[in-house]
Amino acid sequence: MLAPPVSVAVENLVKSFGRAAPSLDIPELRLMRGEMTALIGASGSGKSTLLRHLNGLVLADAGSGSVTVEGQVVQRAGRPGPGIRQTRAQIGFVFQQFNLVERLPVLTNVLAGALAQMPAWRSTPGWFTAAEKRRALESLDRVGIAHLAYQRASTLSGGQQQRAAIARALTQGAKLILADEPIASLDPESSRRVMEILADLNRADGLTVVVSLHQVEVALTYCQRVVALRAGRVVHDAPAAQTSASDLAGIYGAPAPAAAPEYA
Repeated sequence: MLAPPVSVAVENLVKSFGRAAPSLDIPELRLMRGEMTALIGASGSGKSTLLRHLNGLVLADAGSGSVTVEGQVVQRAGRPGPGIRQTRAQIGFVFQQFNLVERLPVLTNVLAGALAQMPAWRSTPGWFTAAEKRRALESLDRVGIAHLAYQRASTLSGGQQQRAAIARALTQGAKLILADEPIASLDPESSRRVMEILADLNRADGLTVVVSLHQVEVALTYCQRVVALRAGRVVHDAPAAQTSASDLAGIYGAPAPAAAPEYA
């Protein structure tokens, strides 16, 4: 049986922020298409920094390595790849703090996912076609909040706002979803629903999902693979089923962060 193709390839990636030791130092990392991978590690280990390098929000040190997504160069040697706008259109990013415009309707926020694939004459004034609006409504229905489409984003709960952010990535047509601590500020039930949505998109749609998490039991429950960072380096990379308590103790240097009872 053939191995799945590579979705994300990282080579010799180094990022420094004026400190003696690099914030990231990753010689090689390969993430397979259709895989759901958890990034774990203590605060400050480099999880968010790595995710931002994967879609080019942050560039590596000059002359340092490369990141490719679905065969397209996101960055190389500290510079954006050619056609970065088109490459980014394949990458959905779900932020911890949702990044919605609170005064705008939920539907308008979700339609923002279509902007990267629109011509400038339509994207600048925000002129959306009926087909694009239909796709956005379908995305909202997929995450269970289509009935909230015309409410202001500010009226939604945190969990609903995060689901709207996922719907935005679906409307974008992303092949890769990067989720940076998507449940960090949510209650346990909202966290469960968000993780189940991400897992369903991975299973049913074959989307590649990379999610950074502090809750280790959540990572082991929902993700097939676990990649752990410490001081910007990959110190563990294994299937979730083969990640043991002793592995976690080595990653954190102490008992790993516990999950809420709903995940135990």
